[in-house]
Amino acid sequence: MTTPSPKPRARALGIPLPGTPGPLNAITDVPGIEVGMTEILSSRDPARATRGIPVQTGVTAILPRGRDPEPKPLWAGQFSLNGNGEMTGAHWIRDGGWLSGPILISNSHAIGPCHGAAVRWMIETYGDIWEDNHLWAMPVVAETYDGLLNDINGLHVTEADARAALDAARPGPVTEGNSGGGAGMVCYEFKGGTGTASRLLEVDGQGFTLGALVQANHGLRPWLTIAGRPVGQQMTEARIADMIKEQGSIIVVLATDLPLSSSQLERLARRASIGIGRGGTPGGNNSGDIFLAFSTANEMPLPQLSGPWRQFTCLNDELLDPVYLAAVEAVDEAVLNALCAAEDVPLARPARGTCRAMDTDRLMELLQDA
Repeated sequence: MTTPSPKPRARALGIPLPGTPGPLNAITDVPGIEVGMTEILSSRDPARATRGIPVQTGVTAILPRGRDPEPKPLWAGQFSLNGNGEMTGAHWIRDGGWLSGPILISNSHAIGPCHGAAVRWMIETYGDIWEDNHLWAMPVVAETYDGLLNDINGLHVTEADARAALDAARPGPVTEGNSGGGAGMVCYEFKGGTGTASRLLEVDGQGFTLGALVQANHGLRPWLTIAGRPVGQQMTEARIADMIKEQGSIIVVLATDLPLSSSQLERLARRASIGIGRGGTPGGNNSGDIFLAFSTANEMPLPQLSGPWRQFTCLNDELLDPVYLAAVEAVDEAVLNALCAAEDVPLARPARGTCRAMDTDRLMELLQDA
């Protein structure tokens, strides 16, 4: 994994944010989760710009159970606020209530190579178990459009790039902003990208963690709301002329070690809508706002390798409200962390100028004037 951004995160800046984060304030606070990234940048390798357009893209990989050599289901739920995007495997999650294997996020035209890399990783990682039991691979691969900043039609993401992100997955801090699949993403007309946050929960005297990871590529500047303040209406400098309407998306991955059923996880995934709504977006027509929630609890063999009965523990529905609130808070903060960590990059049409990172000094002035 690359080095975390040296820029202060949202909470460190002093933005008033509720809730208690985990030690890393990241999805990797959930035990067992590993995240890896790779970036494909013509600024590092000018030969990549084969069509004279900047290449600024990448892949983010999440390993929910690390490199466990035995495939095990992750109980999961999926929700799409807007369907103008893609998340492979979503139909099965809604039907079966679980997923297995890695989760990858990249740009809209990189679904194919990322899916191939994930399938190959599963075949190799699970070895004879996979081969001998005629198991099938249906990994989750999600995308957002980075064509404003990247030569997306140059198809620069390869299966090798996606595999590099999988191989780079580690526990620990997660690099935000211009990292992984977020390398070429725009958020509220500022440079956006990858962001993460977490919340600690207590249920019946036991501690649990909920984490969020976002690939933020959504919103128009006038919509931007931070800590309840419509700051985007005052931060009108360096807007992107090509963005006359919303044309991005956001992917949200929620993870927890709290035992939840697939139905509860689908309801949890819905709450990501409220989390991104706190930032001001109404969920534009051209946006793909697609959310996944999974739990690492109730670890057991795949159904194909199990006997006729299962024992399953899940939270009483009457205790879900604090979990929903934790998800809303973590998603909101993850988007802010993406904005705070991002760095300026050129637009895909360099003559049109630069996609600027959010001026956090200016932001704090506006918040302090409130």
